Amino acid sequence: MVWETYAVLVGLIFLLGIRIVRPTELGVIERLGKYTKTANQGFHWIFPIIYRMTKINVTEQMVDVEPQTVITRDKLNTVVDAVVYYQIKDVVKSIYNVDNHKVQLTSLARTTLRAVIGKMTLTEANENRDEINTKVESILGKETLSYGVEVLRVEIQTLEPPQDVQEAMNQVVKAEQEKISARDLANAAETRADGDRRAEIKKAEGIKQSLILQSEGRAQAIIKVAAARANEIQVVNESINKYFKNEAQVYKKLETTAQSLESGSKYVIDSKSNIMNVISDVAGVAPLPVNKPSAKPKK
Repeated sequence: MVWETYAVLVGLIFLLGIRIVRPTELGVIERLGKYTKTANQGFHWIFPIIYRMTKINVTEQMVDVEPQTVITRDKLNTVVDAVVYYQIKDVVKSIYNVDNHKVQLTSLARTTLRAVIGKMTLTEANENRDEINTKVESILGKETLSYGVEVLRVEIQTLEPPQDVQEAMNQVVKAEQEKISARDLANAAETRADGDRRAEIKKAEGIKQSLILQSEGRAQAIIKVAAARANEIQVVNESINKYFKNEAQVYKKLETTAQSLESGSKYVIDSKSNIMNVISDVAGVAPLPVNKPSAKPKK
């Protein structure tokens, strides 16, 4: 019976000393209240009563910073709500250097948010949330080195101004949007007017080019007509020099005829004159023969 009792006690002590550390944890082992070692994941056995193991979660954790009212630099109240993400890097410090790192971190985050936002106006705070997150994260990272934790990031969830201030800001934003819309409308009208102006210019240029081409065509026609008349005059002059070189009177008549041809004047010339014969010779036209009436036979 004694051995059986001892066996039961040993089995009970063995069972009470079993500790299983999960992959998301680390175990801090103490002997009679004094730190002994840190246990990694897996199976561990400690002597009950004499040894004690405290398991610490080493995964990423989050603390919710409760909403609080913060006074900005321009004396306006705003409600701020944020969350802090952190991870334990030194389990020994997280146990022995701080009573409760989660509570301490939350309190420190609230204080830091008031300090950072209190140096900004409400407009600056609304426009620079990323800057606030970075500043708070940097300050918390320095202040929590002794906690054995690493602050991973800080995110502001809510930054709400008073209702009347929010309405005024909404009106400002609406006015700005209307201003942008009016400017875009004006730009569109200007662009359309510029397009119409360019179209009119192109149309005028087309009409101008058409008139220029028509004028050039008429000028070329006039030049060709003038050349033809000059050619006729030259032929007449050559004929005068050929046929009437020594006859001044006839030469003068032909000269008058040449001038009439040049100026387009009309003269009546006797068909029986020598001038008609000369003109016919020059033009290559033979005069029609004139049939004289035959004498009637005498009875």
